[in-house]
Amino acid sequence: MPVIRFVREGRDVECFPGENLREVALREGIELYGLKGRLGNCGGCGQCITCFVDVVGESSPDSLSSRTGVEDQKLRRRPQSWRLACQALVQHSLLVLTKPQTGLADGDQKIAQAKAQVLPAGPTAWPVVESPEEVDDDNESTTSGEEP
Repeated sequence: MPVIRFVREGRDVECFPGENLREVALREGIELYGLKGRLGNCGGCGQCITCFVDVVGESSPDSLSSRTGVEDQKLRRRPQSWRLACQALVQHSLLVLTKPQTGLADGDQKIAQAKAQVLPAGPTAWPVVESPEEVDDDNESTTSGEEP
């Protein structure tokens, strides 16, 4: 499973492939918003641009889903590494700097330390789940409604 390394917070968070970056951060108690964003965020619709993050040291360009049209429009004057967390789906492990507009004390050093620690490559194989209709040799299926 992918791991999101939140550099500012010094935390690694595991998630499922395809999960929304904003939802994962909020679920894990990671603060994405500055004061303005806490007071007036759009709830994940991509309209307020207060949940933007900086993807640093990205191991592969496909760690997140491609930029959406909303992101291209809203972040047109921002660095290419900035993304709207509400529009980004996590595909592989990556490093994220929340609230990049506020700066980070010893930022270069913290980013270098975060990059130095190895992240898992990305999604592992999903476990194989047997269908309930499959019949086991020892147990007969009762999906037909008949009593065994």
